[in-house]
Formats: sequence, C-alpha cells, structure tokens
Amino acid sequence: MTACIVGWAHTRFGKHESEDLESLIVRVAIDALHDAGIAPADIDAVYLGTMNAGFVRQEFPSSLVFQADPAFRFKPATRVENACATGSAAIHQGLNAIAARRARTVLVVGVEKMTEVTGQQVGDILIRASYLKEEGEIEGGFAGVFGRITQAYFQRYGDQSDALARIAAKNHKNGAQNPLAHIQKDLGYEFCRTVSEKNPFVAGPLKRTDCSLVSDGAAALVLADVETALALGKAVVFRAAEQVNDFLPMSRRDILAFEGPELAWKRAFAKARVGLEDLSLVETHDCFTTAELIEYEAMGLTPKGEGARAILEGWTEKDGKLPVNPSGGLKAKGHPIGATGVSMHVLAAMQLTGTAGGIQVKGAKLAGIFNMGGAAVANFVSILEPLR
Repeated sequence: MTACIVGWAHTRFGKHESEDLESLIVRVAIDALHDAGIAPADIDAVYLGTMNAGFVRQEFPSSLVFQADPAFRFKPATRVENACATGSAAIHQGLNAIAARRARTVLVVGVEKMTEVTGQQVGDILIRASYLKEEGEIEGGFAGVFGRITQAYFQRYGDQSDALARIAAKNHKNGAQNPLAHIQKDLGYEFCRTVSEKNPFVAGPLKRTDCSLVSDGAAALVLADVETALALGKAVVFRAAEQVNDFLPMSRRDILAFEGPELAWKRAFAKARVGLEDLSLVETHDCFTTAELIEYEAMGLTPKGEGARAILEGWTEKDGKLPVNPSGGLKAKGHPIGATGVSMHVLAAMQLTGTAGGIQVKGAKLAGIFNMGGAAVANFVSILEPLR
C-alpha cells in the first residue's frame, strides 16, 4: 500500500462550448484540492494526462495547471500520453513518484477537448492510435478497427448482436442516473438492437449505439502516501496498479484473445491477493460494446467466446453479481480521451466511499478498473479499497 486517493473532482462530460482546455484543467484542479483539504503549496508534483494529437492547437499543456493557483509555480509538472489509457498512465506516474519517495502528495489531471474539430478530423486523429503501416487505411477510422474485431469475433463465436445491444442498453440505463454523463437517457434494448436512421451501422456490425462518445471533459484526483492519507478526511487505497503493454500491430497478436488485458488482470489479482469474485464492481473500457464483451472474458468472468452469457444472464447489470460500468461507461458517460482513466478512478472511489448517488452499488467494498489504450495495447488495471 504505497498511495491513496484522498480527493477528486469531475466535470460533466459532453460538449463544453464555453470552456477551453485551460478552463477545464483549472476547474478540476481547484475542486480536487478543495475536496482533499490540501493546499496547492503542499502538492509535490503534478501530472497532466491529455492525448490531444490535434484536437486543440495548444500543446505543451502541463503548466496550465499552474493557472489554478500561483503556489504551483516552480513545482515539477509533466504531461503524460498513452492513447486512450492516458489518464491511467498519468496516475501511474503519480504512484511511482510516491513509491520512490520523491513525493508525498501528487495532483493528477486528465483532460480532453475533442469537439473543436470536425467528425472527420476526430476519426483521423483517433486512427493514429493504431499501427498505421497496416491499419491506417481501415475505413471508418478506429470504429473501423473495432468493426473488424467484431466481425472476426462473430466469425469465430457466432453473431453476438443481441449481446452487444444488451451491453449498450445496460450502460445507457446506468448513465441515465449519472449526472456527470454525456448522455443521460435510457435508450432501451430495442433501440440499441435495431438499425434505424438514428442508429445506423457505423463500421461492420457496429451501430452508433455500439460506439463511445466524442466528448469534452476533465477529471482530477489527489494522491497521497498512506501516512499523509490517514490524517485526511478520506482515503481510497490502491491494492494493485498494473500496466501491461502489447505489440501495436494487430497482425502480431490474436486480437480476440485480449492477452494484454488478461495478463494485467491476473497480475492485479495476484498483487491484491483477491479474485474476481471479491470485487463489488468494475469500471471497464467500453470504447465499443465489443470491447466490453471481450473484456468479460479477459477478466475471467466467462471462458473465451462466452462473454455474451455475462450480459444476457444479467450478471453485469447494476444489481447483478458483478456490476460492470455502473457509471454508464464510455458508452454513455462519454470518452474525452485523456480524462477517461482518471474519471474511472474517481467514480470507483466515489462508489467505495458511498458518495456515488444514483449510480451507487450497494455495499461496494472493492472496485476493479480496466483502462485500455489502442486495441488492447496499453492495458491498466487498478484494484481499489477504502483505507478506513
């Protein structure tokens, strides 16, 4: 136990026309410090997670955190990027600084402003998280990448369109109760299952309701070593924090096996000395519904090719044996790239402190988090527990 989450903040995800990258960063930085009861002068290091890659013109954003308070001046601040796992990568840098005793308190901010560019530009930016030499011309951008993965899964294990629609419907039902979510509407299974003008095919078998949202937003958290955390108002401890990276080209892997995510989960369970059955909930990376389906298998909830059972039999519903994405997930909550991993940790911490409101899982005691960059390339698993 080297570090705890002791405070947090989270904007609503969606389209923030009146805010820019800087204002989103400043807002959550101030609110997270206030929530933790820690002054800016007492922060030892700052890590800012943002992918950008062209979403906004402003680069070199790490010191934008300093706009929140002059007391940040002259502290070390570093920008972190690891595709869609950027937020978790930034958290890991904070954990490493505390483990190395180079810091006692760390501020981590995750942010993205995606809506300043066109839909075509968003697609062009996101496809860069694939192996461009082989995958750069896939039609449909990154949705096209997961469209191919979905087609391959259907070919190997049968058409799972019902399961994908159930996942989408579950996450929208959950998101309807989350005031931080981009879409707060229960779309229902029939809408998610049916191809329509409002729900057309996007790439391969994937419909619009199978795809996560293009969003703006920010989230922040304060990390502290255990000794410091014990003197503060709340503390959620990392029982495990594991990172596993795999080859970038899909051609070098069995892309349906999600071996990187599976290994990350196994290492996290071993480190935490718990099993999947001990978890109260999981926040997982449903960039596309297919990803959540395969992640059921990677975390060990079902054997390979049987992930559909978990959703069709209700295991992963909010009142099921293992609630998955009670927040609504990326599917309903939104997916501002750099903010996503931080958001997952914030919402899991809220669950474990009984402050998650309408998305609260009753009696939550142990939470698992899986955040993924690329198509199962950068894989981060955390297991969180209240310290006291």
